[in-house]
Order: sequence, then structure tokens, then C-alpha cells
Amino acid sequence: MRIEDTRNFSIIAHIDHGKSTLADRILEALGAISPRDARAQVLDDMDLERERGITIKAHPVRLDYTFEGRAYRLNLIDTPGHVDFTYEVSRSLAACEGAILLVDATQGVEAQTVANMHLAFEQGLDIVPVVNKIDLAQARPEETVLEMESSLAVRPEEVIFVSAKTGKGVDELLKALVKRISPPEGDIDGPLKALIFDNVFNIYRGVIMHVRVIDGRIKRGMSIALASTGATYEVIEVGVFTPPMKPVDELEAGQVGYVVSNIKRAEDVAVGDTLYQADRPVAPLPGFVQPKPMVYCGLYPLEGTQVNQLREALEKLSLNDSAFTFQPESSEALGFGYRCGFLGLLHMEVVQERLKRELGVDVVQTAPNVTYEADLSDGTSVRIERAADLPDPTRLDQIREPIVRLSLILPADAIGNIMKLVETRRAKYIHTDYLSPTRVILTYDLPLAEILFDFHDKLKSVSRGYGTMDYQLIGYQTADLVKLDILVNARKVDALSTIIHRSLSERRGRSLISRLKKEIPRHLFEIPIQAAIGGKVIARVSIRPMFKNVTAKCYGGDVTRKRKLLEKQKEGKKRMKMVGNVSIPQEAFLAVLNTDDD
Repeated sequence: MRIEDTRNFSIIAHIDHGKSTLADRILEALGAISPRDARAQVLDDMDLERERGITIKAHPVRLDYTFEGRAYRLNLIDTPGHVDFTYEVSRSLAACEGAILLVDATQGVEAQTVANMHLAFEQGLDIVPVVNKIDLAQARPEETVLEMESSLAVRPEEVIFVSAKTGKGVDELLKALVKRISPPEGDIDGPLKALIFDNVFNIYRGVIMHVRVIDGRIKRGMSIALASTGATYEVIEVGVFTPPMKPVDELEAGQVGYVVSNIKRAEDVAVGDTLYQADRPVAPLPGFVQPKPMVYCGLYPLEGTQVNQLREALEKLSLNDSAFTFQPESSEALGFGYRCGFLGLLHMEVVQERLKRELGVDVVQTAPNVTYEADLSDGTSVRIERAADLPDPTRLDQIREPIVRLSLILPADAIGNIMKLVETRRAKYIHTDYLSPTRVILTYDLPLAEILFDFHDKLKSVSRGYGTMDYQLIGYQTADLVKLDILVNARKVDALSTIIHRSLSERRGRSLISRLKKEIPRHLFEIPIQAAIGGKVIARVSIRPMFKNVTAKCYGGDVTRKRKLLEKQKEGKKRMKMVGNVSIPQEAFLAVLNTDDD
């Protein structure tokens, strides 16, 4: 197959706009799957992907297509659609020359549509705009095209209308892919240069790298090296996805496939790295970065005896998810567990769901927090991944928090309510753009910590379900942050500590201890719950003790008999409080996730 007869493309869309369903129709139209193997969302392997309507891992597939008597080879890479996986999306797009821009005719342009479109523009891809779900009664294709024209600079005459459910318009789309998307440019006879856009771990074969060959050839027996580490390996097998993995003799410039090189550790291969022939070094491809976790939380086994089981489960997950990190930690309240790092909130939710479903491990989660940067008085800088790591205030020079550019797409009549919501989150207004008379884009800069917990839920609530959001990290900014400690019965509970802006600390502390008072059961002695910053208590509540009427058996006689019994009970409760521990239920640790003020 000649390189000019190859087309490499991806599908970019907002979550639940029909990306995986359209991929199914393309596979069926080109005979890549037989009727007996057909199922919904063929390229989504995990049950979680099919249930949630999201794509978590990229899935490439090679397709053969004949148009006007000429044979073409189409390489489709089905990319993730969520903001947490932006880096993976950018590397998948770097492996393509074109992209299908898919928009739902019932929902119109949404936040991640705009974000992924910008990624495609940055890569210089040829765009094929498509409006999906035109078969639905509530579809509004004309309005959707106007929104695409105003927000994405799409020409209305280039838009293709399809129904991924029925297959209508798919033939026209395939013709447009061949006509509008440029063929790859590469030197087949030059030195090997290939982009690793994804990888998976196989327990028997090690790391399987998904590659797009930019220049040269790669075949079995060749000695290859990775640009980021310089480590060399021997190629055991090369192949393509049809969608099942199929070995081939070699992969040439412009082609997409997989490489097996007996790499035993998943952390040795990074998405976005450059692969080259060991004895012919080349300059690495641009755009490679090591993805850094932005959100951290503690995961502890529901039962203390499951620590080893939790460790084994986390190790299995990390093999196929290089962006997920974990390290051991201990908590006085929760015992032994692991500090886990995630790309974002969806990534965190997916990992926890997979732990429970695929590996059968129930966990207790502490409140998620973002990564801060602290400058110390001795001139050094440190990363703060949990509140307990924050240095003493006397050693601190300044603390910086991550700031994100937040884009909100919502109905125009919800602007007032959304602005009230965002202004309570220390946000800075940037600008407003109208997609249409009824839909608007609001842009703000605000701290990532302010959208961690319940912002998305509140957005959906005040916009009646129509609001969508997307964000991207733009840098770190100095802020007046403090560590808010929670003391239960005069003991600090490290799992409940949080880093918060000083102006919000007192209100947040009062709200938190009020909820803890409801969650912690009464004991035989009084339990004080305090919120403190450093050595200063800023809020306090007490849980009343349970009472027993020890004087009930005194039915007469001198009052000193009753007083003696009450004093004896008082002394006993005092000793109990000194040596007894307060049992804190799991629900109390989740109380910090709710930012509503009582």
C-alpha cells in the first residue's frame, strides 16, 4: 500500500455525543466486524466505558476502503473525550493528519468540543465537521451548524449530517475522509522515527506500544531505543489492529500499529515518547511531557486486613495506567493505606470504580486535594501533595496554588445563577461569547481546588442539566493559604486536614465540625470537636455524652448518698475520656467532600 493511499484520522467530540457509536458504524460499513461479533461500542473494552458512555483508553483500528476504483487504508484512532485525558488526546491527534469533529444535534457545541477542536487546530489537522443524531425528534441540526460556525470557524457547506445509530450519512462521511484529509508525509527509506501514542501491559508479553511510524520502517529483530531514556530493546513482533491484533512483517512510514519488545515494566514507556533505530539516533518528536498527577487522595482498605490486597490491586491498575501513581502512607485514624495521584476527578473516579468492580477491593477515600507549591525561607521549593506535608508557617515564605482556565457553556437564561455560583469560588471573570441567541460561553480563571468537590453537580443543578464545563491548567499563583486542622477529643485527625484560603477558613471550619457532630456517634463522655489553624482554635462544638441515671436506685435517705454516686460517675467518665478513643465512622471522612455551608 502506497503512503499516499493512507488516511490517518481520529474522532473528537464531547462525552456522549456518539463518538464510539459512529466508530461502530464505520467498522460495520467497511466489514471490519462480522454480524456475529457486533455489539454496541466495539472499541470500548471496559464495562465501565460502555455503561458511562465514555472512552477511557484510545483504541486504534486499520480499515480497508475502496473509492472510485482505488484502494485506501484508513487508520482510525478512537480517543478519550474527557478533559482529564487531554494529553493522551493530544498525542493521539499527533499521530493523525485529520479528525472528524462530531457534534450532537440535540445538545449542540459543548465545552469539550471546543477544547478538543483547539487541540486539533494546534496539530494542524484537516477537520471534517459532522452533526450526529439527526434521526431524533428533538434534533436541531440547523442551529447546531450555526453554533459550529460561530465558535469553531466551521464552514456550513462542509458539514456532514449523520445518524450513528441508523448508519445514515456514513457513506458520505467515508468519501469525505478520503477527499479532505491529507495523506501522511514521511520518508519510507529514511531512519526510523515513530510516535508512541498509547501503550498497554500484557502479563505474558510485557508492554505493547501503540505507534504511528513517521519515517522509515520497523520490523522484527530490529534494535530500537526510546528517546526519553535511551534504553534499547529488540523488536519481538510488529502488527496492526483489525480490530484484533494481527502480526505483520513490517510497519512503514504513515502506518499505525503495535510493537512488542519484551519491555517488562510499564513505567519504562511513556505516552508521547519517540522510538528510533538504536544505531541511527534521530531528534525526538515535539510535544512530549511526563504527565503529572494534579489531584491526590488517600485510599485505605475498608478492613485493615486488606492492605496487601489493596496494594496488589493498585499495582495491577498502574500497569495499564502510567499516569496513575501511588505510594504507601499511614493515618492515625485509618491505619495503613496509599496516597494516590490522578490526572483529574474523572480519572480518580474511574480508578476507584475499577478497584471495586474488576479487583473486588472496597476502599475508604479521604478528601481529594490538589498539588501546591511552597517556597521555604531557606530558598528551596517543595511540592505539597497533602495537608499533612505543609511545612510549619515559620518556615514558609509563600504558597502557590494551581489556577485553571474554566470554560462554561450554558443556556443564556442561566447566566445570572452561574455567575453567582462562580463568584463564590474566588473566580476572575475573563469574557463572554455567544454561540447563538440562546447559548453562551463564560470564561473564568479560578483555583483548581474550588472545582474539586461539588462544582460540577452545582453547575448541572443551576443550569437545569444543560451546562457543561472544561478546564485547562494555566499556571500557579501565590495565595494566602492555611492548613485547617480538625481535632476530635483533643487529637488531630490527619485524614480530615485540608489546605484552604484564609478568608474561607472560619466559615469552612464551622461548617465541617457541624457535619462531623452529626456523623460521630455519642459516647459515654463529652467529645469536643475543634477546627484550628496552627495553635489557634477558630471553631468548636461538643457532642453531649450519653447519660445513665445512677441515682435511680436511691429512693430516699440523705442527699449525700446521691451526691456520692454522682461524683463516682463523674470520676469514672473523666478516666474514660483520658484513655478512651473516639470511634469515627467512614461517613465522617466524606463530610469534607461537601462544601455547602450549614
